[in-house]
Amino acid sequence: MTRYLINRILRGIVSIVLVVAIVMILVYSLVDRSNIFMQDSVYTKRQANDRELYRYQSWERYGYLDLVTFGDYLTELANNGTITADEKNAMANLGGTPEADEPAVAAAVRDFTEKYESKGYTVIRLNVIMKNATAVKDGGRQQLFAYKNLPLITRLWNYFKGLVSIDNIHYVKEDIENRGISFTFFDPVYGGKKFSPAIIGNGTQYKYLLYFDNHFPFIHQNLIHINLGLSYSVNTGVDVFTTMTQSQGTLVKSQVTYPTGYTTEVAYNMHSATYSAGSFTGGQSFYTSRFVDDYTNLQQVRKSFSKTGFSFVIGILSVILSYALGVPLGVAMARNKEKLVDKLGTIYIVFIIAVPSLAYIFMFRAIGKGFGLPTTFDVDSNSMLMYILPIVSLALPSVGALMKWLRRYMIDQMNSDYVKFARSGGLSEHEIFSKHVLKNAVIPIVHGIPGSVLGALTGAIITESVYSVPGAGGMLVKAINYFDNGAIVGLTMFYATLSVLSLILGDILMALIDPRISFTSKAR
Repeated sequence: MTRYLINRILRGIVSIVLVVAIVMILVYSLVDRSNIFMQDSVYTKRQANDRELYRYQSWERYGYLDLVTFGDYLTELANNGTITADEKNAMANLGGTPEADEPAVAAAVRDFTEKYESKGYTVIRLNVIMKNATAVKDGGRQQLFAYKNLPLITRLWNYFKGLVSIDNIHYVKEDIENRGISFTFFDPVYGGKKFSPAIIGNGTQYKYLLYFDNHFPFIHQNLIHINLGLSYSVNTGVDVFTTMTQSQGTLVKSQVTYPTGYTTEVAYNMHSATYSAGSFTGGQSFYTSRFVDDYTNLQQVRKSFSKTGFSFVIGILSVILSYALGVPLGVAMARNKEKLVDKLGTIYIVFIIAVPSLAYIFMFRAIGKGFGLPTTFDVDSNSMLMYILPIVSLALPSVGALMKWLRRYMIDQMNSDYVKFARSGGLSEHEIFSKHVLKNAVIPIVHGIPGSVLGALTGAIITESVYSVPGAGGMLVKAINYFDNGAIVGLTMFYATLSVLSLILGDILMALIDPRISFTSKAR
């Protein structure tokens, strides 16, 4: 079985890479990259040369190209000792036009141009844009930079290379004291008085790498991060995985004690502290009165589930409901073939297959509204009633599918030779059904259970849209509508991984239930 799993996992990984590669080719080759600014409010506020530079900086951030500004070039020369800090400052004074450059600046511009053009970069110089004879237009300041488009193979490699990142003490580039990792049994967040083990980093991105609290699952980590890709429309500048997993709703305030001992009521999670260069060392009183280092960036605590959380809760409950109804009804139809129960079940199956999903969802929504059930999801509500209609709408089609296939499998088994031999051997119909027919008939059904469970994480596009569920179902549609290529690739990676995992788990589950299935091959 181990050999089978290894081969299955390897083939699954290859399939995931191919799917992501195909999607990357489609979205990055066929979609104009300027479309990423359609929902960018910062871009619309920028003007003239500033807007043009912002375009290239954004394209670099989202993996389209490699960008080097003239300022970056001068900083590199200063860091390696080629020029002094004073020379750097003098050379940075770029003229409004090439003719206006000082001799030292002109020489540096020539070196910059020659260096990067020899590497295949395109050098762009934007001359100053004047509002009048004496004033520069807003955003019209002169710019000089070089860029090189990244080939798709490089982009694909960079994506998978950065898919999983591990926090380390070298994340912070600035000089800091006591760089390293420490362990404590008494978490400073609780004033050092409560027994709560924690691993704390200095020089890492996150201050708390591992910690315990009273929230499920009670042990949390910030050491390993999954990076599916930055979104630039759905949730600008935030990784897709973070968008799917961060909590939603109103802020939840609580009594918080900062590292300095300052106590107040805020909606911050002290365990989420990340490094923000210069925030504390800059000397601002807000930070110096609360913090003892530059780990000052905190995430807010919100009341409700994440997008994936809402989708999974609704999805998993619908799966449970569908199997709880579909299996016994399918068995009843098979055992009462051509009778009233079977005919009624067939009518339901035909109805649920023939009617478009959007139509019956709105029908159930209207029926539920007549019974006073909530038809719109409230992210901050604690009412369980708002879950009923989305769960029922998701479960009923699955109930019909389970009834149909289980009835078919059981009738096929009932016509098998082993059933005739069982009857001739004196076994009762109940024993034949429970010990033989049902056990064999559910084997194909069992294979779909892991897929149903994991599929709940992806959400249901139509159902979540109709009931305004803040789940993960509509993310892909929104990403496509907004030309958010980063989110499209990230969600493709997520869906492909779940699909491969569900197939492997389905095979394992079938092998556990059916002794005739073996993943090992014997030499003959």
